[in-house]
Amino acid sequence: MELFDIPKHGESRLDSAVLVQINFNSLGENRDEHEFKELVSSAGATARAFVVGSRSAPDSRFFVGKGKAEEIRLAVKHSEPDVVIFDHDLSPAQERNLEKVLECRVMDRTGLILDIFAQRARSHEGKLQVELAQLRHMSTRLVRGWTHLERQKGGIGMRGPGETQLETDRRLISIRIKQINKRLSKVDKQREQGRQSRKKAEIPTVSLVGYTNAGKSTLFNRLTSSDVYAADQLFATLDPTLRRIDLENQQSVILADTVGFIRDLPHELVAAFRATLQETTEADLILHVIDSHDDQREEYKVQVNEVIHSLGAEKTPQIEIMNKIDLLHQEPRVEMGHDDIPTRIWLSAATGNGIEQIGEVLSQTFADQIFTGELTLPPALSRLRALLYREEAVIEENSGKNGEYLLSVSIRKRILNSLLSKESLDLETLTA
Repeated sequence: MELFDIPKHGESRLDSAVLVQINFNSLGENRDEHEFKELVSSAGATARAFVVGSRSAPDSRFFVGKGKAEEIRLAVKHSEPDVVIFDHDLSPAQERNLEKVLECRVMDRTGLILDIFAQRARSHEGKLQVELAQLRHMSTRLVRGWTHLERQKGGIGMRGPGETQLETDRRLISIRIKQINKRLSKVDKQREQGRQSRKKAEIPTVSLVGYTNAGKSTLFNRLTSSDVYAADQLFATLDPTLRRIDLENQQSVILADTVGFIRDLPHELVAAFRATLQETTEADLILHVIDSHDDQREEYKVQVNEVIHSLGAEKTPQIEIMNKIDLLHQEPRVEMGHDDIPTRIWLSAATGNGIEQIGEVLSQTFADQIFTGELTLPPALSRLRALLYREEAVIEENSGKNGEYLLSVSIRKRILNSLLSKESLDLETLTA
């Protein structure tokens, strides 16, 4: 057991916590101590003691053995924390039994992540999604008299005859969940309309994904000249942000910054944020941002790909972005796979070194949406020529023997097809 200094009387501090992390031999676990402490820090809590141990399997009653429970109890008595946080998911019964023994509030890993999400949510949709996940998690743990629920819709005057406080709380939670689902369904319809509009405009969507704190938002800000909140902390960004970026040859893409993934992402959150994560499932290309300086990058990469697979986006083309090369003192580069398809880009979002290579790769990836070639227009199609100039599509112009316009153009196929349809033409007649 590792103990930390206890703050002096009157010293200002955030919530203090005793941390518990157990490795289970039967599961072949090797829990990440650094990540756990980062989660606790991101929640605004201060660690006062860190209890570690190993077991063959979880105990059905206390999750840990009696000896370890006594060790945790002594740590609680010594450091007087506000909460004991487990780096594991606890059953409601285990959580309740531990609170009786430790005489202290107990929180599991899911509750900790939900608390962080609740602090980070900024948009109306994000707050609703987090509240929905919290309520679903809370509904299985109704063991206290949570009178704050009466401030939700209902409360006083809603209780039926003979109804206990527990039954009232369950009913109030059920009512609130229905209300949130109704609101989120409206938001989801709006998102779907936005996705359909982008499809009609034939603008491809590129989704940034990655383990939390890999640098997605910093990269997003570099590429879009935005000011999305980015910080060196877990889950700095919750609310999805979409921005349009212009590439070479009149190309454009929609770039989506999404919530960071993490090992054992709570099921409540995956369910609540499914509408948000749909930006990933609907994307034409996934940019998987990886912290190249992190020793556990390969393990984190597997975790992210598991989440992508669970979302049904495993067949979406993916390019790995190896971020933070400034910490490795490496130069930017692009790795190519078979058929000269880019598979990995090394760069630094913080310094901007190598950022331009993403634009080049995206231009190459979506090049099939651009027509680049020669058009031969008879004099009667001078109006079409003028429209091509208006779209800034003409690279070079020459005259034919019979007064034809010989144009070298580069233009989006969607725009070109639209212009040709107005003249009842097809591309083959002008390129023959």
